[in-house]
Amino acid sequence: MRTLLAALLLWPALVLAQAYPSKPVRIVVPFGPGGVADITTRTIAPKLSEGLGGQQVIIDNMPGAGGIRASETVARADPDGYTLLLLTNGNAVSQALFKSLPYDPMNDFAMISTVGYFSMVLVTGPESKAKTLKELIAMAKANPGKLNIGSITPGGTQHLAAELFRSTAGIDAVVVPHKTTGEVIIATRNGNLDLSVDFIAPLLSSIRSGALRALAVTAGKRFSGLPEVPTVIEAGVPGYDVASWNALAAPAKTPRAIVDRVHGALVKALAAPDVQSRYAELGVEGRASTPEQLREFFIAESKRWSGVVERAKIPKQ
Repeated sequence: MRTLLAALLLWPALVLAQAYPSKPVRIVVPFGPGGVADITTRTIAPKLSEGLGGQQVIIDNMPGAGGIRASETVARADPDGYTLLLLTNGNAVSQALFKSLPYDPMNDFAMISTVGYFSMVLVTGPESKAKTLKELIAMAKANPGKLNIGSITPGGTQHLAAELFRSTAGIDAVVVPHKTTGEVIIATRNGNLDLSVDFIAPLLSSIRSGALRALAVTAGKRFSGLPEVPTVIEAGVPGYDVASWNALAAPAKTPRAIVDRVHGALVKALAAPDVQSRYAELGVEGRASTPEQLREFFIAESKRWSGVVERAKIPKQ
C-alpha cells in the first residue's frame, strides 16, 4: 500500500518531467548584457537548447540591486523548470551584505550544477617599482597604510577578493572601490593605484600590450592565456585561492527529474569543443557538478565570504 501511495504521489512530477520542456526555458541573469557572466551564459544557451530537445533557451538580463531582483524573481517562480537562475558567488555572500532579503539563498533554490569559474588577476601599472607580487608585498609592509588596492563595487567579487588578499598577505593597505573596470584600468595605468584586482577578460588586452603588468592570478592554477603569470599562492601567499563562479539553479520544489534533465543538458553543453574554446578566451573554466556538490560548495562559499565581509567591516545595506 505504501509503495502504491508513493507512486501515486510521484506520478504528477513524473508526467511533468517527461513532457519537459514544452515551451521556452528562461535563464535569469543578474547582470546586464556584455559582461563575462552574460557572455558565458549566452555561449551555452544554444547547446542547452539542443540538449533540451531543441526548445529555445532565452537569456533574461535583470541587473541591479545586488542580484536581489533576479534571485527573487526565480525564487517566486513556478517550480516547473521554465525559469532558472544564473546563481553566482554574489548569492553566496548576500546574507552577509544585506540586512534582509526577500528570499532564502540557502533554501529557496534547487541546485542544478556549477557552470564556470572565473579567475581574477592582480595588476600594477607599467612604471610600478614592484616587478613581482613579493616585491609589492614588501613595499606595502615597508609603508603601512600608504599603498592602495583598486577594485570595483563595494561588496562585489573583486572588492572582496582585494580585501581577502590584504588580510591573507598580512599587509596594511587601503582597498579603493571604483564604479567601473575602465576607471580601475586608467587609475592603475597612470599610477594612482598601486595594485588592482579584476577579472582577467577585460584586462587581457592591456596586459598583453604592456599597459598593465600582471603579477599573479587569483585562482589555484595558472591561466592558459597568461602561462607565465604565477598564481598568488606560487607568488608567495599560501592559502589564497579565489575564483568567482556561476551556476544554474531552479526554484525550490522543482521536481528532481526536471533538475536532472537540465543537468544532463548542461554537462553536454560544457563539454562541447566550441564552448570550451570560447570559455578559454574569456579566462573561464567550464566545470559541471552534481546538485549535491553545488549545495555543499554554496554553503562553504557563504561561510567563507561572510567571514571576509565581517573582517573588512563592510556595513550591511
